[in-house]
Amino acid sequence: MTAAGTAYERGALRRVLPQGRRFLLRRKRALLALAGWSVLESAQTFAGGYGVARALDDGFLAGRTDVGLLWLAMTGAATVLGGLAVRGVFTGLAGLVEPLRDGLVRRAVSQALATAVADPARADGTAVSRLTHQTEIARDSFAGLVLTVRSFVFTALGALLGMASLAPALLLVVLPPLLLGLVVFLATLVPMAAAQRAFLDADEALAARVGAVGAGLRDVVACGGERRTAEALDRLIDAEARLTRCLARWAAVRTLALGAAGRLPVVALLVAAPWLLRGGLSAGALLGALTYLVQALLPALHALMTALGAAGTRLLVVLDRFPAGTPAPPPGRRPAGAPGKDPGVGGGPPAAELRGVSFAYGCGARPVLDGLDLVVAPGEHLAVVGPSGIGKSTLTALLAGLLTPTRGTVALWGVPARDHGRQEPPPRALLPQQAYVFTGTVRENLLYLCPDAPPERVERMTRALGLRPLVRRLGGLDAMTGPGELSNGERQLLALGRAYLSPAPLLLLDEATCHLDPEAEERAERALAARPGTLVVVAHRVSSALRADRVLVLDGERADCGTHGELLGRSALYRDLVGLWRPGAG
Repeated sequence: MTAAGTAYERGALRRVLPQGRRFLLRRKRALLALAGWSVLESAQTFAGGYGVARALDDGFLAGRTDVGLLWLAMTGAATVLGGLAVRGVFTGLAGLVEPLRDGLVRRAVSQALATAVADPARADGTAVSRLTHQTEIARDSFAGLVLTVRSFVFTALGALLGMASLAPALLLVVLPPLLLGLVVFLATLVPMAAAQRAFLDADEALAARVGAVGAGLRDVVACGGERRTAEALDRLIDAEARLTRCLARWAAVRTLALGAAGRLPVVALLVAAPWLLRGGLSAGALLGALTYLVQALLPALHALMTALGAAGTRLLVVLDRFPAGTPAPPPGRRPAGAPGKDPGVGGGPPAAELRGVSFAYGCGARPVLDGLDLVVAPGEHLAVVGPSGIGKSTLTALLAGLLTPTRGTVALWGVPARDHGRQEPPPRALLPQQAYVFTGTVRENLLYLCPDAPPERVERMTRALGLRPLVRRLGGLDAMTGPGELSNGERQLLALGRAYLSPAPLLLLDEATCHLDPEAEERAERALAARPGTLVVVAHRVSSALRADRVLVLDGERADCGTHGELLGRSALYRDLVGLWRPGAG
């Protein structure tokens, strides 16, 4: 796959992993149940190799057949107990898998309804693929991944503890080739995820085209367009077949890595056997180590690598395609401004937190914001909407520390936004509607907030934001430019590039893309959202709200915060805004 494709998958990994962590932390009871039952599996693994070693050394080789049979009987009993744990494992698994599927179905339906409300003339044919095929892919992949990862962790724990109890030298022989094969395999995951993503893109495109052709079949026949329509469908089918073969090639590479990881530890143990026996290792311990490898550790490793290579990449790609990303339980009505995500998971403070914030321009003036509570999670993409003059720009100025609230507190990562003491909040970048560009080179304008940005990062920025045509038109990065030579949209593009390169973990866009066309605006917002950090956007078009994790609606009297689908169901103002607000409108 291309470098751009693998970079996209790394970005998808950064987006999906925090959301998955929050999903799992909400279900600690199910995780504890899985762990509890899995301990029996670990004990079964430990007893398997250890019992074989003791049966040979203390029983059969010592001429005590009864002792050997007793050890084997104890090993068999442990196997039976491990089998009983399987029922408990699947019960705990249901507590994770079914909420994931339900959340994805809700998100697919919400996205389709939101698209229909935003633009009734445009049907979203890809929603069928998300609602059926992709949701089931996510459910099955997640279930398989949880089962195999859990099994590998507890099986490896039992096997490695068993080898250490027999002879610590066994770990020196077995671990290096095992880890080498696993590392080689992990290196194939990102390009395989890129291939899987391209396949799903082709699948969605084919589903959308087939739906469009079916709806307009009479017109196709009446206009004599059968041949052209068939050729277009053939190209999409051929593309999907080509990507299927690409996935098969990556599966072959994965199989080779799996073979290396699964065979090298056994070969290493056999080669080192004379040295180990001369060092005092018993025949029973050697056979026990082989038992751990052949019957427990390597089968678990095989299952893990198969799951990561197939189910893991499919799950990553599919989850990144659903709006809001995080599989969640049914959303309930939350207080105004309450977060839809878990801010500060893992003990860290929220990226931004407003508590009882009010602000008025002058004594006796009516507050622009009144008693606003808002929590923005680290890495979240928040869109702010509302009628003109309702306080959206005031909110961004408060977050930037340019204004001090009349009442209440504004904190960034737990530090007051306008703390003039010794503790300074992390930097943040505010981009207003009128972008600032000064007379100088293009490079100086772009590097204004990060003078030492490396060239590869600048190149990545120009590619992500689509700045290359503008840079070429101006004569390159070292060409002189000034505000008088640029249109409003070009000035905004340069300012967006400057923000992308800045070290600020909080970006505030106050209609900073209003002079861009919808395609350029979408590319810029997606690039800035994929950048590490938190993004708050005062939405200029409804499409900005659709792309955000959550939307904050300001109406002068109260505020409401939630996903696009949630707000359509409970906020009359938001429904009115969406009804009047069309993609591409100014």
